[in-house]
Amino acid sequence: MLVSRRLKRLLQLVPGKRRFGVYRFLPFFFALGGAMEWFMIHVRVGQETFYDVYRRKRSERQYEARMEKSE
Repeated sequence: MLVSRRLKRLLQLVPGKRRFGVYRFLPFFFALGGAMEWFMIHVRVGQETFYDVYRRKRSERQYEARMEKSE
C-alpha cells in the first residue's frame, strides 16, 4: 500500500490534469521511445547493434527470396 500511495502522489504532481487528463503523460512516453531508439542504434551488445542484426536478417531474407524465385 505504501508504494501505491507514493506512486499516486507522484502522478498527481504531473501538471495538466484538468486540461489534458491522462494524455498529460504522453511526453514521457515519447521521450522513452526516443531513448529506446537511440539505445538500439548506438549501444553495442557484443559486436552488433539492433539495427546491424535487422539489416543482416533483411538482406538474408531478400537473398533467399531471390534464390527461390530463380529456381
